[in-house]
Amino acid sequence: MNNILKEDFQKFAIVVPCYNEEERFPYHHFLTFAKMNPDVLLCFVNDGSKDNTSGVLRGIQVQSPENIVVLNLKQNGGKSAAVRHGMLYMHSKHNVQLLGFLDADLATTPEEWLQMAMYKENYPKFGAIVGSRIQRLGADIKRDDNRSLLSNIVKRAIKSILKTNFQDTQCGAKIFHRSLVPYLFSEPFKTPWLFDVEIFLRLQQKFGKTTLQRGVLEFPLMQWTEIGGSKLKFKDSFKIPFQLFQLYYTYRVSPSMVSKSDAAPLMSKKVAS
Repeated sequence: MNNILKEDFQKFAIVVPCYNEEERFPYHHFLTFAKMNPDVLLCFVNDGSKDNTSGVLRGIQVQSPENIVVLNLKQNGGKSAAVRHGMLYMHSKHNVQLLGFLDADLATTPEEWLQMAMYKENYPKFGAIVGSRIQRLGADIKRDDNRSLLSNIVKRAIKSILKTNFQDTQCGAKIFHRSLVPYLFSEPFKTPWLFDVEIFLRLQQKFGKTTLQRGVLEFPLMQWTEIGGSKLKFKDSFKIPFQLFQLYYTYRVSPSMVSKSDAAPLMSKKVAS
């Protein structure tokens, strides 16, 4: 990590994946946040946009160059790829201790992301903190009821795969200690829509099944709004069951098969002796 910038004073880094955001990018909100929070780095990842997103991002970077970074990807790889490239880039270039991401549509605001990060600092034993869209008194959580049935089915399947009582794995706001970033983001994700779940499966694969209970905090958001036109399309929702099976096979079935095949020669040697 010799290329980490020594002069960095920022404590946090937010990666924001952007694809065709020219018309809807919340320019003034992000700029105001950057100006008011110089200790937070914002990394906007242009995911091979076909419109003038790159021009919009260059414009906002000029307004606050001290803490706004723009990373342009030549080809569109989807949100999971954009987040992965952004996290690895910020980890290699800046000596920040907490790195995470949120969506460009501001379903979760950077202000609440920062509250999550500051809350995480009070509990240093946890390696990650994730936003949770729990509908409760006092919170303004607006979600699309048309997706409730599918969401509940997916939620049950995810709980079964993770084998833990997660309330919300799919919220777009997540933060990790820098020590976890290389392991979680070095390899490409296998699923475009469920990479959040894959992050947790990677944690479990490395540290054990109890990792999520002991190492990840859920942070109940005060505000979250479903933004139209930027989320999972209805036709894509039919791919979710196949992607869930793929994750189950990759992180649950396949490793157990490998461990059994590795153990077989050892057992044979014991019998032979």
